[in-house]
Amino acid sequence: MSGALLQVDGLRVDYSTRGRWKEVVHDISFEVPAGKVVALVGESGSGKSTVSQALIRRLPENGRITGGSIRFAGNDLVRLPERALRKIRGAQIGFVPQDPGSSLNPLMRVGEQIAETLRIHRRMPRAAAAARAVEILDEVGIPQPALRASQYPHELSGGLRQRALIGIAWACGPQFVIADEPTSALDVTVQRHVLDQLDELVQQHGTAVLLITHDLAVAADRADEIIVMYQGEIVERGATADVLNAPAHEYTRRLVAAAPGLREGRLAPQVQVGEESALFATFRERVAAQAGSSAPEARAESILEVRGLGKTYGVRGGSFLAADDVSFAVPRGRTLSIVGESGSGKTTSARIAARLVQPDAGTILLDGEDITRATGESLRQLRRRMQVVYQNPFASLDPRMTVERIVAEPLRSFRVGDRSSQRLLVRELLERVRLSSELADRRPGELSGGQRQRVAIARALAIGPELMILDEPVSALDVSVQEQILQLLVDLQAEFGLSYLFISHDLGVVRQISDRIVVMQKGRVVESGDAADVLGAPAHEYTRELIAAIPGSSAVSG
Repeated sequence: MSGALLQVDGLRVDYSTRGRWKEVVHDISFEVPAGKVVALVGESGSGKSTVSQALIRRLPENGRITGGSIRFAGNDLVRLPERALRKIRGAQIGFVPQDPGSSLNPLMRVGEQIAETLRIHRRMPRAAAAARAVEILDEVGIPQPALRASQYPHELSGGLRQRALIGIAWACGPQFVIADEPTSALDVTVQRHVLDQLDELVQQHGTAVLLITHDLAVAADRADEIIVMYQGEIVERGATADVLNAPAHEYTRRLVAAAPGLREGRLAPQVQVGEESALFATFRERVAAQAGSSAPEARAESILEVRGLGKTYGVRGGSFLAADDVSFAVPRGRTLSIVGESGSGKTTSARIAARLVQPDAGTILLDGEDITRATGESLRQLRRRMQVVYQNPFASLDPRMTVERIVAEPLRSFRVGDRSSQRLLVRELLERVRLSSELADRRPGELSGGQRQRVAIARALAIGPELMILDEPVSALDVSVQEQILQLLVDLQAEFGLSYLFISHDLGVVRQISDRIVVMQKGRVVESGDAADVLGAPAHEYTRELIAAIPGSSAVSG
């Protein structure tokens, strides 16, 4: 392994849980050459972030390195005294963490946080460090760097905060940078700009980068070499093109298949028809009756239509136009997706459509009926016909309630069945969303993110809605779990004839589930049409920018 800037040989890491130590990283070996980007790829729990923390000896208190060596610039970091290691961190090894919201000091101005690194590691005078901090902000692509240096983190957008963290990592010109999921919380266009900035700094300074990511498509765009981790072990490694075009391990093949940017076209239904209880057959009849409640000749072609929506929010020192003359329609039994970056107005428009937010202007029609001003019992009854699934299932599920109580809550609210029939229906609903009925007695904290989102979908499905409004339902999940949830939604739509209003910032996700697409920017609809037309021949420059930002979209063919 000679010649590499970083050499990891036989690394082992243990974690202590309830007083018992368990090995979570097993005999890991790899190297990172100077001037190269190596991606460490795997899902949550694969051990990749543990490896990144071990490299700089920043494991949590219940973690410890139990074997192996980490050689950097002639030193074994595993055995180096802490005092000597502090001189290497920041000066020779930079670290870009995942969450800028919790990684930047909220009480310090952005420029001061960069200047502090320069004063500690480069012994720069205060005035010189402050001036250099402004230059660094400019170098990492932050506009108006002098102004931004004087601001606090909360005054910057997520993308600007992430660039500031890159500035801190690069402040002292390190030879090696660890970027741990540096863009996972960002819009795809902002993600592209941040990663472009990393690439530019690598090209200019010959820095080596270890890129930690759960998304193989991101690695495909940026890495010279890919290392795939699964359950604490390396299962595959190689040049990026080789790993993508001819993955040798089954797990890698699953990651390639699941990455939104590495696949084309809409998912096809894979409905599995099995035995069905009389109770669930009754439920299915209730769903059908709900969907056919209007006379066939009176039913509108679109299950939901909004016309001319407007919404303005007051902000400090003025107002913000969140929705400006927004119009769209959700075809019955199909999926309309609204896509756009943070602040585009997509979530505001969806919340207005769901009657969770009152519009300042416009009309909302459900099955041709004006529901814009529905209140009281009329509004409550609308909840039987349309349900919302939110982005963060952990926040939307009561942590004190069991899964059974959560899914049964709408049944109790609308007095559907007795406790015995509710219990049986909950278990069949769990099976319909690919969850074991054995999970019914667990609480949300005992479930994975994907399991929690399935519980949220089962709860939304419980009272047989015609329309489901899905607000970024997969953005917080690993890509393979994303694919499972998207496939589930496609299957449920085929099984129950559901209509979806799907909200996302990621066109790579949207193209897997959409029949029609609406693109929003700064509160306005800039493009809409059939999914194939919008994705295949986008008319608006902003849509083209979103498509170009899909990670990995040209990696396999390239």
